[in-house]
Amino acid sequence: MIYFISGRVVKGDGYGRKIGFPTANIDRKEYLRKKMNIPFGVYAGLVSLENKVYKAGIVIGPKDHKGHPKLEAHLIGFRRDIYGKRLVFRIEKFLHKFKKYASEEDLKKGISEDTSRIKKLI
Repeated sequence: MIYFISGRVVKGDGYGRKIGFPTANIDRKEYLRKKMNIPFGVYAGLVSLENKVYKAGIVIGPKDHKGHPKLEAHLIGFRRDIYGKRLVFRIEKFLHKFKKYASEEDLKKGISEDTSRIKKLI
């Protein structure tokens, strides 16, 4: 099943950028209004920004302190400040469930493997 979610880019915690995989976090207004129930996990997909489309790793979850899932995407090969811009996530292929990694190095290795897989799938 393909899902579409749109929203404005909001400030996240900056952790993805810190480890070399910056993400664009979007607000959850549409997600909550439409009562979307996308399973938590990592997905291959596309992100539209200003009439351009980028391959992306998209993460749904985990829940934050308000009980709502994070919605974020790593646009492959993209490095610009886009706070406040409207993005459309096209979630195409489930890669794996959201998981905790034992170390930051394991996390970076996992993201790198996911990114390589996304480049081949999309």
